[in-house]
Amino acid sequence: MYFKLPILSYKYNALEPYIDSMTMEIHHTKHHASYTLNLNNAIKELNLCEQSIEQILKKNIDNPTIRNNGGGYYNHNFFWKIICPKTKNNIPSESLIVDINNKFGSFENFKKIFSNVAIKHFGSGWAWLYLNVNNELTINSTINQDNPLMDNMGIPIIALDVWEHAYYLRYQNRRNEYIEAFWNIINWSEISKNYDLIKSNK
Repeated sequence: MYFKLPILSYKYNALEPYIDSMTMEIHHTKHHASYTLNLNNAIKELNLCEQSIEQILKKNIDNPTIRNNGGGYYNHNFFWKIICPKTKNNIPSESLIVDINNKFGSFENFKKIFSNVAIKHFGSGWAWLYLNVNNELTINSTINQDNPLMDNMGIPIIALDVWEHAYYLRYQNRRNEYIEAFWNIINWSEISKNYDLIKSNK
């Protein structure tokens, strides 16, 4: 099995004005493509071609090439799916809203906590909402291309890329504006579908 760079379900300019077309194209065809190529080279050398990306990340995180490039491949695949052009009636499922409210007090408070974690993350990395090993919703950030699958942290629900290459062309050093814009393009339909499936399998 070799991993392929995914074809996005929307055009590079579809997320404007929140994320610009040039950023999306470079992010996808350069950064994500590089992680994909490097991952494929690494799994060939290590005889891991028959494993899924999830299996590879859970078992080979001590290998820095796999951790960085496998994480980069998985994280971006995940990220592209949980963002989409802004549409009407794009809201979380009832079960997700209930669980968010129970855990964080309110949906607005959840957004505030998540945004603050993303803003305050030092350097490159990701902000996550994930279901931890105790089946509880958790907000945290990870460095570089790490993710909750690694170190058995949990199952990702929402991801936000806070590497500078994800936003610098439009927002420069204004990460807070990029994070605010993120809430306009989040794909609640996809997130809710995944969340409800995860919960049903618990």
